[in-house]
Amino acid sequence: MPATPSSASPSVPPFDPGDPLGIDDLLTDEDRAVRGTVRQWAADRVLPQIAQWYEDGELPGIRELARELGSIGALGMSLTGYGCAGASAVQYGLACLELEAADSGIRSLVSVQGSLAMYAIWRFGSEEQKQRWLPGMAAGEIIGCFGLTEPDHGSDPAGMRTYAKKDGGDWVLNGRKMWITNGSVAGVAVVWARTDDGIRGFAVPTDTPGFSAPEIRHKWSLRASVTSELVMDDVRLPADAVLPEVTGLRGPLSCLSHARYGIVWGSMGAARSSFEAALDYAKHREQFGRPIGGFQLTQAKLADMAVELHKGILLAHHLGLRMDAGRLRPEQVSFGKLNNVREAIEICRTARTILGANGISLEYPVMRHATNLESVLTYEGTVEMHQLVLGKALTGLDAFR
Repeated sequence: MPATPSSASPSVPPFDPGDPLGIDDLLTDEDRAVRGTVRQWAADRVLPQIAQWYEDGELPGIRELARELGSIGALGMSLTGYGCAGASAVQYGLACLELEAADSGIRSLVSVQGSLAMYAIWRFGSEEQKQRWLPGMAAGEIIGCFGLTEPDHGSDPAGMRTYAKKDGGDWVLNGRKMWITNGSVAGVAVVWARTDDGIRGFAVPTDTPGFSAPEIRHKWSLRASVTSELVMDDVRLPADAVLPEVTGLRGPLSCLSHARYGIVWGSMGAARSSFEAALDYAKHREQFGRPIGGFQLTQAKLADMAVELHKGILLAHHLGLRMDAGRLRPEQVSFGKLNNVREAIEICRTARTILGANGISLEYPVMRHATNLESVLTYEGTVEMHQLVLGKALTGLDAFR
């Protein structure tokens, strides 16, 4: 029998508390370079100010931030052509993780721009639409938003009331959309509406008469993010505003699947930030004459948090490899979104208990991540919706209706 390597074998690296499963061994040099670039940008531009932005409930300088994100290739980064970086799905996921380790609102800005608005135009738009919008969006010079959710229709988009009617050679759009990230600062809105021929997508310039996007205030989650309502009152659009390559819910749902993939990674960024804060605190906070990290109950919490965190990252990496191979199914994305966001919230809550009263302070990232993840848990499909997606896939029985 071959000899079992000892713990002192030079082929076995030392245990790394930051990467206990050795997941970095699965990454390429290019993967690490992408991750390093995004991590450094977030450390320089977001982390020094994010607590104040969150407390103030605003994201100042969002247009400048978008241009900076464009300059490092983070906008539409997994798309090809039109100024997009053409990065792998794994690299896009690593970027989402690093952005959400800074704040969920920053990752949401990037996800909505690239995985929803840009992706919809890239996949379903005409060549003229792609040339008009995508280069500016990839550079961060044009911010996009994605209008699907309505005040009365969230989990059931088939019930949407927004309607587009043909009027000669034009379309006339009427309706409301709700909880729209980037809406108040967007230059183009991808809006989904009912038509006589089924659900269609429209690339709507936000300076079109009849279009407005009042910002939603008084949020207790995603406070460092622009969230808006979209209001369309007789918005007249030319015939070429419609996305020509898709009809029906397949269009917006495929965009959502792409965005959910980014959340699978991003939620682990929020979890990692909270875990690292708790680990550092546990090693330095003293009670009863020694660091609290030396007590069994605290170590049990840290061990359980580390297990779920790195399982989640491993799951995200696996899904990224499947996406890069063209083999990722929507049910698998639901698997990842359901597990990782749910576990990320639990990691944040456990981290808060380790920090005690300090856990509610914005001097630490934990409570900010926890409240942000309450929104992440809901958007791009609630827990219940992803449970039912998986339930249908497992049983073959549809519980939605």
